[in-house]
Amino acid sequence: MENRKIKTLLFDLGGVIITLDQQEAIRRFQELGLEDAAQRLDAYTQSGIFGDLERGVITADDFRRELSLLAGKPLTHDDCLNAWLGYRKELPLRNLDALKKLKAMGYRIVLVSNTNPFMMSWALSADFDGNGNSLEHYVDALYMSYKIGAMKPDEAFFDHVIKAEGANPEEGLFIDDGQRNVEMAARKGFLTFCPENGADWTDELFNILNH
Repeated sequence: MENRKIKTLLFDLGGVIITLDQQEAIRRFQELGLEDAAQRLDAYTQSGIFGDLERGVITADDFRRELSLLAGKPLTHDDCLNAWLGYRKELPLRNLDALKKLKAMGYRIVLVSNTNPFMMSWALSADFDGNGNSLEHYVDALYMSYKIGAMKPDEAFFDHVIKAEGANPEEGLFIDDGQRNVEMAARKGFLTFCPENGADWTDELFNILNH
């Protein structure tokens, strides 16, 4: 591993910690009346009102109003929440066990996610793991696009995380299922690992850290 001493592990949420189901999210948004949901929703970086929400340009309520206009009917906060949560396919227990083990080993566990208030209202609730713990139970810090005002792979997102963490990228391992995100992380100096959405990355990650 290039003789690096890794201290910080930076995990993506969707596609790494949780398995994503883009098709289910598209189906749910179509059910709300968004006929072109397939064109509007992206697996890695959102655009339009979806991108504005994940970049923090608009609020959750702004998004609800804008989506209502696109759908041609009034939509509730819960309508939007249910549609966004279509992305949430499963939360493999092995991933949570790995996060707990890595934390116990002394690694700093950091979340770095392109996400939005709807998804995080679930992730930061006691419903997250099914055992009364939120995502915060498993990580030391959270960096979310809508709070930062930038989305991966924007350089500004990475610069914010590096500055806030006071971290040396050479001592960080960035884990993300998005190739463009991984490429930017590498440019910033991080060691990177790019597992596929839903893949069991646990053994490979421990192998990387042990070499």
